[in-house]
Amino acid sequence: MIDIHTHLLFGIDDGCESLNDTLAMAEAAVKEGIHTIIATPHHKNGRYENSKDAILLKTGELNEVLKEKQIPLTVLPGQEPRIYGEILEDYRKGEILTLNNGGQYLFIELPSSHVPRYTEKLLYEIQMEGLTPIIVHPERNQEIIQEPDILYRLVNNGALTQVTASSLTGHFGKKIKKFSCQLIEANLTHFISSDAHNLTNRPYRLREAYDEIDQSYGIDTVFLFTENAELLVQGLNVYKEPPEKVKTKRFLGLF
Repeated sequence: MIDIHTHLLFGIDDGCESLNDTLAMAEAAVKEGIHTIIATPHHKNGRYENSKDAILLKTGELNEVLKEKQIPLTVLPGQEPRIYGEILEDYRKGEILTLNNGGQYLFIELPSSHVPRYTEKLLYEIQMEGLTPIIVHPERNQEIIQEPDILYRLVNNGALTQVTASSLTGHFGKKIKKFSCQLIEANLTHFISSDAHNLTNRPYRLREAYDEIDQSYGIDTVFLFTENAELLVQGLNVYKEPPEKVKTKRFLGLF
């Protein structure tokens, strides 16, 4: 398996704190059946800043250690920037890192409580730059949960999305699990990944999530997500079905 969203690099955000933590996470990934991971530290989220050059350096150093320790895991460089108005300017300056440094796919994190008004315009401008934005964990955004048509418009206009494995396994609660399933059913997500931070409260759970998808939607849907992760790493176009609107039920005027 390939995991495209992790916080494996130590000492730079709220993921692994030490090299030992990182090595334990790496070994756990291999046991999970993961052979390739994209390290995606937070950037410009109000707390952490991890520029492209710093991530490339740390990723290279970690791969050397993994080779030395004979841990069969490949770590690729990535970044999880919080959406902000100057992101394209910083990309042109060489501070923003696309996934696997491939110049094609760019993670975009939204605030957990809302979707900034300029989001649709900025995602359009990102695509005009030749990049494909991937909105991470939209199932945990409160405004999108309340108004899923917002996500439908963004995906219909060319953005991709990534749902977190722990959302599908119910570890973020029943409401988020149900909404994650609705996003799959409406073709509003294209990747499943762990967003793993540690081995205690934010582990991988990727295999468990794929098992849930297999039971609910069949092996073809599992293949869709696993193939998309491989295509992303290779810098190729991913599979996407026409998006649909999430069906919401109204009872006496309430959702």
